[in-house]
Formats: sequence, structure tokens, C-alpha cells
Amino acid sequence: MNKIPYGERIARASSDHKSFIILALDLDSQHSNLKYIEKLVKNLYPFLCAIKINFHLILPFAKKDIQSINRVIHSHGLLSIADIKLNDIGNTNQVTVQHLHSMGFDSVIVNPIIGQKQLALLVQFTHKIGMGIISLVYMSHESVKEGYGLNTIQTRSKESKVAPLFELFLKYAKTTKVDGIVVGATHARTLKHISSISSIPIYSPGIGTQGGNVKTAMRSGSDYLIIGRSVLNSKNKRKTLSDIINYKASS
Repeated sequence: MNKIPYGERIARASSDHKSFIILALDLDSQHSNLKYIEKLVKNLYPFLCAIKINFHLILPFAKKDIQSINRVIHSHGLLSIADIKLNDIGNTNQVTVQHLHSMGFDSVIVNPIIGQKQLALLVQFTHKIGMGIISLVYMSHESVKEGYGLNTIQTRSKESKVAPLFELFLKYAKTTKVDGIVVGATHARTLKHISSISSIPIYSPGIGTQGGNVKTAMRSGSDYLIIGRSVLNSKNKRKTLSDIINYKASS
């Protein structure tokens, strides 16, 4: 078990590498092999603080393969995030986290639709074994309003109010003391609103290919930018990452 809390570990990695970028390994099947991934990490690690491994990349590999990938990630001072948007009953969630922990992941992204009580239990369990929890609040895709933006009636004592679902998810995140929240860089107004009422570190996907802007996202409150295809599809990946870091520094 790692005795240093996940939040401190990723902040340290960000400081050491002078980078706020998390590389999303949203690879196509052509590049979903160990040698390519290890070469990619070794080439790009100076410009990153962490790597996010999506569900579709985890599934084809054996446990020992994921462990190998995470060892390479850690050997270069980076953290590893399992993006499976965990969303099930308490026992299943805990068993899943145990498996991810044994594979070498530092944190896992969860869906707070499981409810405040289950999220709290999961945070407690995950922290106990030295991992972190990053909870969805407002995703980056264009149809997000159909889910996270839905209006809900929230009741407290005898009073009721109408508020979007993402505000309830943010409340869960605050109450349960998650380590981070996901808010899409593609929705700057919502991102700015959330950052103005919360101090939880914000992880923002959606830069580049989905239309999110680095400068706007950072000014609106993003702490970490999750970037995948814009880097992976670039002919000069190191330059693309360097330009993003320098662009933020000069803004």
C-alpha cells in the first residue's frame, strides 16, 4: 500500500514534470500492443504527469500485461488511472478496485450514479488500500445535457429545489471526499461554475479533437487536462505536448 495519498502523488508528479497533462491511451486496435505502449510512454513521459488507461484498452490484455504497462508508467515517475467509470453494487465495486490495485493502478474513475452512500464506502475502501477516486461530474461529449444536465428535484427537510444532476454529483464528491472530479473542457461555462463552488481538483477531457481549448479550460478552473487523440494522432507527439504546456505557460 502506498502511504502517500493519491492526490499528493499526482500533484508531486505534476510538479516534478512541470506538466498538467494526462495522456489518454485511447488507442485503436492497430496500436494496442505492449511494445508500442511502452515505447510511447518512454518517449512522452517528460511532458506528462499521468496516463489514463481506458476500459477498451484494459480488456484485451492479461493481468500480467497491464502490470507490465503500469511498471513502465511508474518507472518514469508517472501515475496510472483506470478509466472504467465504475458503477455497480458495493461488493462488486470493491472486488473491481482490488483487481485494479493488484494490476498497479493508482486511481480509478467512477460514476456517482451509485449514490452518495455507496460512493462514500468506495472512497473509504480505496483510500485504505492506497488508491484514489476520481468521480464524474460533467462529461465532455456533446450529449451530456441529456444525462448530467438533467434537472432534478432535490429535497432537504420540507424544502425542494430544482437543480441539474451534475450539482448533485458535485455534492456527493464534496461529501465523500473524492480525490478529483471529471468536468469536460468542452463546456467552459459549466466548468467555470463548478470550479467556483468547489476546491476539488478538476480533470478535464475534451481538448483538441472534441473542441476543448487549453487556455479556456485552464482559465475556467481545470487542474489537469486529459488529452488523447490530439496527441496520439500527431506526427510529432513530443512537440504537440510541449506546445500545449508552453501555450498555457505563456497565457
